[in-house]
Amino acid sequence: MPFDFKGKKVIVCGGSRGIGRSIALGFAEAGADVSICARNPDTLEKTRAEIARFGHLAHAGSCDLSKEAPIAKYVPEAVKALGGLDVLVNNATGYGYADDEKSWEASINVDLLAAVRASRVALPTLEKSKGNIINIASGSGLRPSVRTPAYGAAKAAVIHYTRTQAAQLAKTGIRVNCVAPGSIEFPGGVWADRKANEPALYNATLANIPAGRMGRPEEVAHVVMFLASPLASWVTAQIIGVNGGQGL
Repeated sequence: MPFDFKGKKVIVCGGSRGIGRSIALGFAEAGADVSICARNPDTLEKTRAEIARFGHLAHAGSCDLSKEAPIAKYVPEAVKALGGLDVLVNNATGYGYADDEKSWEASINVDLLAAVRASRVALPTLEKSKGNIINIASGSGLRPSVRTPAYGAAKAAVIHYTRTQAAQLAKTGIRVNCVAPGSIEFPGGVWADRKANEPALYNATLANIPAGRMGRPEEVAHVVMFLASPLASWVTAQIIGVNGGQGL
C-alpha cells in the first residue's frame, strides 16, 4: 500500500542530507508539503530543490540546531510557510563520537535538546492537528557504546524522552515514536568515510550485521512514514530498530 500524505505538513529538523534528506523526499513524494532545516545553506537549498520537484510546497530554513533561539525562530516560520503542521521529525545529530567535552556538548545540545526544543515550539500546532512526533535515535542508544560514549548516551536519552513524550501527549491525540537506525551508508556519510579511511572498523561492523550489508537511508524513511501514517494509528511510545538485525 503506497503512503498518501496529500495535504499533510511535515517538518524535518536536520533534513538536508542522509537519513533526513530521504525522510523529507519520501514525504514529498507521497504528497506532503515539507520544510527542512540544517546549517549548510548550499546543501539545504539543493535538497529543497529536490523536494520541490514533486510539485508540493518545499520550504527550507537555515538553523543552528545546537541553540534554542534559532529553533524558536525556525519552527514557527516553517509552520507559517506550510500552513500548519502534522508531522515533526527530529533527526539532527552533532556527531559527538569522542569522549571529550566538545563531543558531549554537541551530543547533548543537538541530538537531545534540539528534539526537546523543536517539540516544545511545535506542540501547540500539533495539538490542533493531532499530529505525530518521530525522533531519530540510534542503535548506539540501545546498548553500551564504548566507541561513541557521548553519542550513545544522548541517543539513549532521546529514547527515554520519546517514551516520556508519548505518555504526556497521548491524551492530546499526539503520537510519539522513535526510530533507532543501525549502520546506514550513503555517499558523504559516516560509514562511507569509514569504508574509505577505516576499512578494518567498517568490515568488522559489517561482519556483525546478520543481514550482511549496511542499511540505506530510504529504509529508515519508510519506517518513519509508516509511523506517521494512519496505518500506525495505535502505535505510540515505540522504539523501532531499522538495522538488519545488528546488535542482536
